[in-house]
Amino acid sequence: MMTAPLKHSDPITVDVALGDRAYDIVIGRDVLQSLGERVAALRPGARAAIVTDRNVATHWLEKAETSLAASGIATSHVVVEEGEGTKGYAGLQQVSEALIAARIERNDLAIALGGGVVGDLAGFSAAILRRGVDYVQVPTTLLAQVDSSVGGKTGINSPFGKNLIGAFHQPVLVLADTAVLDTLPQRQFRAGYAEVVKYGLLGDEAFFTWLEANHADIFAGGAAREHAIATSCRAKAAIVARDERETGERALLNLGHTFGHALEAGAGFSDRLMHGEAVAIGLSLAFGFSARLGLTAQADAARVDRHLATVGLPIHPSEIPGDLPSLDGLMDLMAQDKKVSRGRLTFILARGIGKGFVAADVDPVEVRAYMAEKLATGALRSH
Repeated sequence: MMTAPLKHSDPITVDVALGDRAYDIVIGRDVLQSLGERVAALRPGARAAIVTDRNVATHWLEKAETSLAASGIATSHVVVEEGEGTKGYAGLQQVSEALIAARIERNDLAIALGGGVVGDLAGFSAAILRRGVDYVQVPTTLLAQVDSSVGGKTGINSPFGKNLIGAFHQPVLVLADTAVLDTLPQRQFRAGYAEVVKYGLLGDEAFFTWLEANHADIFAGGAAREHAIATSCRAKAAIVARDERETGERALLNLGHTFGHALEAGAGFSDRLMHGEAVAIGLSLAFGFSARLGLTAQADAARVDRHLATVGLPIHPSEIPGDLPSLDGLMDLMAQDKKVSRGRLTFILARGIGKGFVAADVDPVEVRAYMAEKLATGALRSH
């Protein structure tokens, strides 16, 4: 006798409560095929332009277009090169001009089908096109599903640093199809997982403990995957609803990011270091620094390192291939961070696992001493 296979539950819907700009995040296996009917229900009669990258287009563009066509929605698409290099002025021009050429007007929609780069670029293009058109996020990476597609941050990189040009522009729908993640390279999935871990570390120790026990099922595509994504989205949605424009609490979401962004910039925003890998090293550094300051136990920092290393994420700057800037160079990059206010460094530090807080006036001398020590000690484990 055959037993019924374990089923993934119906889609999980997470509400982002922003009053008249509230929207749903719909999470589940194969929800991409419902894109057309959801868009038609939200914006009857609208045209849609899909923004995607070359790699995602080969896997998912046709499926998205078929769903939209089945609901009678006229569509066009623009395909950009994949990678962080696209998220600059040239990429913004390419997407914006394509949306104008596609006659996307104020009552129409842009649809971001891709990872964080596509989501940020399409969202920012939508924010500035005709002074603002609506857009839908269809994130195709774990990182985008749990982080960049939610909360309305859009933007491009400047030669001076990451995400320095942008706008807050909330989507009208986020559709996170977990089956899409099955085609993701393992390295990319792992990088996205760093952002999942971040939610446990900043405000939910029970979730971090659950991740320690269930990470294998998340990676394997089991039902734990939906739970991890939904928990992450709920955590972010709650913070965004309380502090949409990052005047206070929303900065918590940057746990690990001040260190991580400096390392990303130091590696030239290249394949040497993916955003999530930089965040993993940043999480390790943030907990190590918190322990050094006596805010959290050394055992907590070790526990964070152990979990990140267990899933194969880097935890030390020496694990980044190739050369990095000098200590002075890295400190300069940290000073460029958007969370700097009048030259004072803002870090997200921790008083324990699940107890992140915004430290608004961290002494750069202490950071420098800590980073000098870290850079001198070399790898904590072999490559």
